[in-house]
Amino acid sequence: MFQDITLGQYFPGQSIIHRLDPRTKIFAVFALLIMIFSAATSTEYFFLTALIFFFVLLSKIQMSAVVRSLRPLKWLIAFTFVIHLFSHEGAELFRLGVLTATVDGLRAGLLISLRLMLMIVASSLLTFTTAPLKLTDATEKLLTPLKAVGVPAHELAMMMTIALRFIPTLFEEADKIIKAQKIRGLDIERGNFVKRLKMMVPILVPLFLSAFRRADDLAMAMEARCYRGGEGRTHMKSLEITRLDRLAIAAIALIAGAFVMIRMLSV
Repeated sequence: MFQDITLGQYFPGQSIIHRLDPRTKIFAVFALLIMIFSAATSTEYFFLTALIFFFVLLSKIQMSAVVRSLRPLKWLIAFTFVIHLFSHEGAELFRLGVLTATVDGLRAGLLISLRLMLMIVASSLLTFTTAPLKLTDATEKLLTPLKAVGVPAHELAMMMTIALRFIPTLFEEADKIIKAQKIRGLDIERGNFVKRLKMMVPILVPLFLSAFRRADDLAMAMEARCYRGGEGRTHMKSLEITRLDRLAIAAIALIAGAFVMIRMLSV
């Protein structure tokens, strides 16, 4: 059930995207998300779709992994599409009881669904091409200026990375528990909603116990290695902005400028 979920996974590689500094990639993802949120016309969405597809090719990540990253939110995407399909005025497409699907609703539903998919793929590329440890270091570096106002940059970065790192582990654990319970005769796919909800108890209880046990083991391991927070800690490999990163930042700036030009021409 959970074997196709790629959230939080890292795929090692030597592509251009892999070699970029994680801070550059975080900056690029934020820039892409801002452009995706700002997109309003079909031309802008086509431009962004082609751009993210190009980045996927540059990363050399298998397209099947990118498609799998969309699966956890497929029902949210479908629900968003249906809501927009029936909630806009315009030329009628068809009726479903008291609900009326319109041409404008179809267009809005397709564009909003595409927006969600582009956001997921752009965010997934960050974790696909960045090792968790480097992501922690980059997040800590970016949050360092906030230490002046009391924000625990290292602790926040560590918490985020640990959570991201253990998402695939928890999904794998849940899949094992479901298979074990099915062997014991548990059927979670039949019956009404309430019955299926009750059937989830034998799965959720051992899953929570396993999560707490892993958290306790991790805490003991960090304690045994004398971990006392980020104060005074050094890094074996320091992050460094290279020429490739400068070129990537310049390219993102040019892409943002091109996007603004497309917006101005489409007004």
